[in-house]
Amino acid sequence: MNIQGEFFLKKAPTSVLAAMVTASMVFAGCSSSTPASDTGPAAAEQNGKDKPVTLNAWIMPNSPKPDQDFLTTLKPYLDQNKHVTLKVTVLDWGSAWTKITTAATSGEGPDLLQLGTSWVPAIASMNGIEDITGRVKEIGGEEAYLPASWKTTKIEGSDKIYGVPWFVDARAIFYRTDAFKKAGVDPATAFETWDSFREALKKVNGVQIGDQKMSALGIPGKNDWNVPHNLFPWIWGAGGTVLTMDNKAAAFNDEKALEGILYYTGLVQDGLVDKTSLEKNSAQVESDFADGRSAVLFAGPWMVKNFTTPTDAGGMAEKLAAQNYGVAPLPAGPKERATFIGGSNLTVFKGSKNKDAAWDVIQFLSTDEAQLSYAKLTGFLPAKAKVIQSEELTKDPGFASFAEAAKYGKSYPSIPQWGPMETALVKYFGNIWDIVAGVKGTYSKEAVKQQLDDAAREVNGILNQ
Repeated sequence: MNIQGEFFLKKAPTSVLAAMVTASMVFAGCSSSTPASDTGPAAAEQNGKDKPVTLNAWIMPNSPKPDQDFLTTLKPYLDQNKHVTLKVTVLDWGSAWTKITTAATSGEGPDLLQLGTSWVPAIASMNGIEDITGRVKEIGGEEAYLPASWKTTKIEGSDKIYGVPWFVDARAIFYRTDAFKKAGVDPATAFETWDSFREALKKVNGVQIGDQKMSALGIPGKNDWNVPHNLFPWIWGAGGTVLTMDNKAAAFNDEKALEGILYYTGLVQDGLVDKTSLEKNSAQVESDFADGRSAVLFAGPWMVKNFTTPTDAGGMAEKLAAQNYGVAPLPAGPKERATFIGGSNLTVFKGSKNKDAAWDVIQFLSTDEAQLSYAKLTGFLPAKAKVIQSEELTKDPGFASFAEAAKYGKSYPSIPQWGPMETALVKYFGNIWDIVAGVKGTYSKEAVKQQLDDAAREVNGILNQ
């Protein structure tokens, strides 16, 4: 099953990938007999808070040191609740779906479970996670979170809530400020509309910085794990949607959606993208941008952190690009400005025998302090809107631009069928990139429309099962 949560895979150095197999570590907290008001709730009710409890948490590789960063964020909580022992298991995104669905059907699994946002409705429909509707106000209520992110906590058409947004992934534009200056392009106006964006790309195309000649834009093709995420912002910008309003049929093959895809893929036809880029994935295209092979890139907030992290720690701080880049929201299309919003949610496993204690940990991870701490460690955006806009994050111009971009975020339909639907989209959207690259037929409006129609037929079949 394809997902929208495997974000770290595309930025992990080779040395880190080996650590992404399932790993466990145990961390015992230090004690406290009373909860501290500045570090979140206590781990148990008043009449049993000193009773030892061992919690099992399944998380994903959200950073180069996923278990360590998770526990670092939780240290204040564990210091206040030393009767809590936390066992952390890091699941590889590639095998996580099988492990989680097996746990959901057997009832044998963790206490606390991270789910990619698009997974929540499927696992909820399997009765694998707790309904937490009655506890929503304990984590700030719906109004504390981005609307696109909150949408992923439930099954569309139902008011029941099953997850708490933990962190957010979004897409924005990274651009080389030195290349734009040399080409005489003003970033203040370059990213306003699709038209201004195309004109800016034409001007920076071929700009040379030092001994490196740049293509205007780096775009990954069909070999990327983000194929739908890369195309839907342009569909939305043109006024297209994923499904019809009632979520009963595909809508991504109508004329508006086609207009968005033709604009985005047309940038390649305009000669603004080195076609070898289409053979690469996100990580490789990001490296090309860092090495000066392209002047513009679409990426997530982790790149801001990468540009401040030394090379020996897996980052790119020593690259010339790290001292000469800016970030801006995607340009507004004919209908609206839009970007992709993904990320992960925290859930309480249905089969847990420590549900209150697991919820207590989630409450702590939902505090402003924990949200900010985890964002700094991982490079993802916090899920709480107030923390995204906080001075602590927005003092970095890159994160400030992502905070702005997140305002235009959209997420996929929160329905149980999304997994197999996304598999179909990856296949047919990948075929579109083959057409663009010239390895499968001839690029034309009709050829692109055919792939969209084929995808729609398969998606409709899934929806009607």
